[in-house]
Amino acid sequence: MDIFLQQILNGLVVGSIYALIALGYTMVYGILGLINFAHGEVVMIGAMVAITAINVLLQLNLGLPGIVTISLATCAAIAMCMLLSFSIEKIAYRPLRKAPRLAPLITAIGISIILQQVAMIIWGKRYVVFPSVIKVETIDVFGATITNLQIVIVVLAIVFMGVLVGIVEKTKLGRAMRATSQNPEVATLMGVNVNTIISMTFVLGAGLGAIAGVMVAANYDQAHANMGFMIGLKAFTAAVLGGIGNLAGAVVGGILLGIVESLGAGYIGPLTGDVLGSNYQDIFAFMMLIAVLIFRPSGLLGERVAERA
Repeated sequence: MDIFLQQILNGLVVGSIYALIALGYTMVYGILGLINFAHGEVVMIGAMVAITAINVLLQLNLGLPGIVTISLATCAAIAMCMLLSFSIEKIAYRPLRKAPRLAPLITAIGISIILQQVAMIIWGKRYVVFPSVIKVETIDVFGATITNLQIVIVVLAIVFMGVLVGIVEKTKLGRAMRATSQNPEVATLMGVNVNTIISMTFVLGAGLGAIAGVMVAANYDQAHANMGFMIGLKAFTAAVLGGIGNLAGAVVGGILLGIVESLGAGYIGPLTGDVLGSNYQDIFAFMMLIAVLIFRPSGLLGERVAERA
């Protein structure tokens, strides 16, 4: 029972992060029908920039509290990722908006590789340690454990997901985004600047991705130039699982994927007679992706993928 509860808690933490990243994938797909495979690298850049910013602040010896230091570093990561994503959309994707779907897809993969290489040039090929600026304490929950940092990650993820849903559902920008998603030509006739709305969609997704990147680095105490590939692929899986193009689906898919992956990591050893260890947990994400694509390609809550495929 302790192991089960422990894996559920671990899954909620990881799943919350997947959900934040998956929202970036699903928003862009909902607007353009584009799978932005460079989004995982934007998440990685967010983590790297935050670590660099924290180190700079520590070297300045300003005497700031740890939470203020991380908050300032996160703001720097958000600004950098928003600017980066805005530039990618304008330079790499916009000229291909009317091209066959394969062109922007290949471009996204190319951008992903370029960002990985640039990150290696700037931060090197080794793991970069997340500075320890806050005191991490372990909390006992019915025999399982969770840290105060992980609780903050889950709470903040829920808050930011709520903020995004509020923007999409309650604001003028959100109405314009939904109109553009339904029919860009008609939205243009109604006075919506489609180019601006698409740029804002990328920017919002990048902001959430930057926050998720900081969470990943803080949770695992490290970041790496190649981390964006795997975490991006898992977040994409979460988006497909929930129904890509559907915001609620991205959240459900992220949480569900995180829990299944954690349970798999906890039980794969006993189930295989210790032939496989917890480091094989990644197979569960891709088994779920294959199963969803075979049996329910529209995802748990989505319908759009079947229409667009």
